[in-house]
Amino acid sequence: MKAERNKINRRKFLKTVGAAGLGSVVAGCRAKKEKEPNTAEASSARAAQKDEYSQVPRRKLGRTGLKVPCLSFGGMFNLTDSQIILRKTLQYGIDYWDTATVYTGSEAGIGKYLSKNPGVREKVFIVTKALGAKNAAGMEERLQASMKKMNTKYVDLYYYHDLPDPALLTDEIRDWAESAKKRNLIRVFGFSTHKNMSKCLAAAASLDWIDAIMTVYNFRLIQDPNMQAALEACYKAGIGLIAMKVQGTGPTAEWAGHTSKIETEADKKLVGHFLEQGFTEGQAKIKVVLEDKRISSACVTMQNIAVLTSNVAAVLDKTKLTKADIGVFKEYAEATCSSYCAGCADICDSTLPDALRPGRISDIMRYLMYYNSYGDKARARKLFAEIPSEVRSKLLSANYGPAEARCPQHLPIHRLVAEAISKLA
Repeated sequence: MKAERNKINRRKFLKTVGAAGLGSVVAGCRAKKEKEPNTAEASSARAAQKDEYSQVPRRKLGRTGLKVPCLSFGGMFNLTDSQIILRKTLQYGIDYWDTATVYTGSEAGIGKYLSKNPGVREKVFIVTKALGAKNAAGMEERLQASMKKMNTKYVDLYYYHDLPDPALLTDEIRDWAESAKKRNLIRVFGFSTHKNMSKCLAAAASLDWIDAIMTVYNFRLIQDPNMQAALEACYKAGIGLIAMKVQGTGPTAEWAGHTSKIETEADKKLVGHFLEQGFTEGQAKIKVVLEDKRISSACVTMQNIAVLTSNVAAVLDKTKLTKADIGVFKEYAEATCSSYCAGCADICDSTLPDALRPGRISDIMRYLMYYNSYGDKARARKLFAEIPSEVRSKLLSANYGPAEARCPQHLPIHRLVAEAISKLA
């Protein structure tokens, strides 16, 4: 009786806090139809939120001595015109703001907010990244530009952005990072990685100057033993671990507003199962990542208040996922593996001519994911346009047969590359 009452209370809580923005695929679900809260209940919920905001739990960021919220704010969109979302994150204790030089309007939006709200800077943990920096001069140039945009004299965590190969973590980059710390320009240093993640993490575990790593990690990659071994090595080395791309969407998912379409029986089973437990599928995906205590925070892009409150509800809820829940995730990952690029770029690269290396396939899969799964069409096209024209001209005629044969996810690479060209070129 107590367990059933807790289940009902949890479902009511999650609906009350997150019903306006489930951040998932509930709109298309045919497995279960929920009764909408009446106007009085919705008004009471809004009134309660005005009086009190529960605070997101905090976790240690590796050996840095710092604590960060277990749910962090991903600002991969134009924040200049979305100032209210920044204010709302702080009300829930989400003071970890992630941005990058290449996120159009993101750093400038943070700068606008800090300018209009004196005293807030000391309360916020600002994270940004240096895309394309190959040496110390590049790192310095990008950091200075970022600080100017954000109206700040320092950055709390600075990343080498999108690291594909640990060999790029040179002594020169190490020396620059130490210098930036001594000059009080950054507090901690690390890198983000979208491809060859386990390789990059495993190598970083032996580097005492890497303080934190932002890596793709989700219910799909939880199944990867190489990823698990690399995470464990970093955790034991005291490196703070930030998970991104926690929803596990891929280049083939289709976008419908703020939800992914439910089309297959596997989709319906996943969504229906977690609705029965009182969660949306999106909330459950965040919970399964954060049940890994090695993860300091899950960084999620939250473009509106509805998605923010839905995600906050998920991390505030203390219910643990069951073995059956984990089994549903594993089954779904296996059933839909051919729709997801796992970022193992080295496998693809080894089958391609030099002109199409490095990481072209995994990059294109990610850009197509931004287009199809995130609905961020402008960003996807911008990134695709940055591929040299002489490389783009060879994409369609390349032989992807060997890459498809070796792909652990069985991706239809040639078809997806053709789709990317038609949508992004």
